[in-house]
Amino acid sequence: MKIPRIVLAGVTSGVGKTSITCAIIHALQKKGYSVQPFKVGPDYIDPIYLSNISKHDVYNLDVWLMGKNQLLNSFISNSKSDISIIEGVMGYYDGFGGDSNYASTHHVATITKSPVLLVLDASKTSRSIAATALGFQKFHGNSRIVGIILNKIGSKKHEILCRTALEKLKIPIIGVIPKNLLLNIESRHLGLISTLDSKIQNNQIIKISKIISKSLDINKIIQILKKPIDLPKKSKTIPKKSKITIAVALDTSFNFYYQDNLEALHREGATLKFFSPVKDKKIPKCDGLYIGGGFPEVLGNLLEKNQTMKKTIKKLSENNMPIYAECGGLMYLTKSITSHNKKHKMVGLFDAETIMTNKMRLNYTKGTITKSTISEKLHNFQGHEFHYSQLDLVSSDSKFAYNLEIGEGIKKHQDGMMEYNTLASYGHLYFDSSNYAQIFVKNCLKYSRS
Repeated sequence: MKIPRIVLAGVTSGVGKTSITCAIIHALQKKGYSVQPFKVGPDYIDPIYLSNISKHDVYNLDVWLMGKNQLLNSFISNSKSDISIIEGVMGYYDGFGGDSNYASTHHVATITKSPVLLVLDASKTSRSIAATALGFQKFHGNSRIVGIILNKIGSKKHEILCRTALEKLKIPIIGVIPKNLLLNIESRHLGLISTLDSKIQNNQIIKISKIISKSLDINKIIQILKKPIDLPKKSKTIPKKSKITIAVALDTSFNFYYQDNLEALHREGATLKFFSPVKDKKIPKCDGLYIGGGFPEVLGNLLEKNQTMKKTIKKLSENNMPIYAECGGLMYLTKSITSHNKKHKMVGLFDAETIMTNKMRLNYTKGTITKSTISEKLHNFQGHEFHYSQLDLVSSDSKFAYNLEIGEGIKKHQDGMMEYNTLASYGHLYFDSSNYAQIFVKNCLKYSRS
């Protein structure tokens, strides 16, 4: 199967991968191509920018969460546009563990047999940039690097110095982007600020993409894309007949979802209806709830004021409706969220209070799940967590579904709080790594018949 594709990798984090990826998408679209973006790693925020530019849903590619085979299946199945572009994560060879290539951008490029464009930040170097590029080219037996993009070039003289130094490497220079403070995108937490936070941010990334695209040799990129290595064909999966409805929280506070997870629920027979815990007074008629991650602390005052929504969710849980919540969803289901010395009352389902901190907790997770909303028996799992909050457990009677080998969770070695038929965790799961979607839909169907 021929899928024209390219990976955009960086020497480190913060070299401008997201803005440059958006610019490439914009330039390809101007040439008349449709573009399907992917994002390496578990990040939820960068994909929102890529989706905004491409007008397509974005799919994550993470070997730890998905496994090699499922990652390749997802990539092939979702590469339905003219061109697929994969934005990398961190530095090109940064994987899980200090000396491991596992789950790195290079690992994903290898699995998908994709050519790679390497972004180098040239702002504080000139001739030495060739040593950096050479190191990345030679570090692995097959680096897959076919082109270089120089970012933050200070002047024409600076550009000439860098080009001269790189000539001996015989790697094509695909773009030379001038240093411009207006091309910086503000960051928050892990990655970028969610574009759902501000229309100004949406407009900014579109403006940045247009500017950067003028500094790229898009014709060279198209030449690279024209000779893709064949990938195996993926058989089509037919969704099951709709059985139940799951209401999914989606607004400025809750918007961290893997597109594959939503599609897995649909494939298993769930109709998805979206609602806003911030603005809506009613939840769509449903048989289950899914409350994803996000930034509930940012609009804590509005979530607190929506008393009707909070009471409805708590009542549905008490009536044993299956509810699955991750990170921001977990925070929302606690008694309160305290941020910048302000406490906002939340749903109060769990006897715990959420405290925002300055410490980022970023981990891949691994452990076992006991019987819960998404598991029928003891089950091994791999996931990830990233959050700036911690839970103060008011009660010592809290029940947990996850026993952790790797990861911090809610308390040492434990995550996944359970109450009634509700499961809420700091950890995020990839549904197609197991039968989570199937079991959740099954529980919703059982509830609908009770």
